Amino acid sequence: MSATTYDQLDTGADLGPPPRWLLFISGAAWVLLSFVILALDPTSVSTVGILLGIFLFFGAVTEVMQMLLAPGWRWAHGLLAVLFVVTGIGVFASPYQTVGFLALFMGWYLLIKGSFDVFSSIAFRGEIPLWGLGLAVGIGEMLMGLWAIGYPGRSLALLLIWIGVGALLRGIGDIVLGFSSRTEA
Repeated sequence: MSATTYDQLDTGADLGPPPRWLLFISGAAWVLLSFVILALDPTSVSTVGILLGIFLFFGAVTEVMQMLLAPGWRWAHGLLAVLFVVTGIGVFASPYQTVGFLALFMGWYLLIKGSFDVFSSIAFRGEIPLWGLGLAVGIGEMLMGLWAIGYPGRSLALLLIWIGVGALLRGIGDIVLGFSSRTEA
C-alpha cells in the first residue's frame, strides 16, 4: 500500500494542493496550541472555556483555508467551519456550562463508543483478524468513560487531554502533509 499525496489525487479542480508553507504554519500553530492546552490546570474552568472557544475559532479558520485550497469536499469544510464558529460563540457566551457539559459528554461518549466497540469486536470476531485488539480498546474506552463520569474534575482533565492530543495530532498531520507535498508554491 502506498501513501497518496495531494499531488497524486485527481479531483478535476485546477487549484492544486495547498502551499507547503501554509501546511507548516498551520501544523506549527496546532502543535503550539496543543502544548498550551496540555499545560493547563483543570481547576480553572473559565480559562479552559475561553481556550476552548479560541480552539474552535482557530479550527474554523483552518477549515475555511482548507475549503478554499484543498481539493474536494469543500462543502463539508465550509459546514464544519460554520459549526465551529457557532459553537465558539456559544462557548464564549457561557464558558462554565459549556465546559461542564462537554466534560460529561466526553465521559458518556467514551462509555457508549466503548460498548459499541466491544459488541462489534465480539460479533465480527471471525471476520476481523485483530478482533481482540478492538475488544481491548472498547473495554478501555468503557472504563475511561465510567471513570470520567464518576467525578466532574476527572471529566474535565480527560477533556483537556482529549483536546490537547487532538490538536497535537492535527498539527503533526499538517506538518507531515507539508513534507509529503511536492509543490513549492
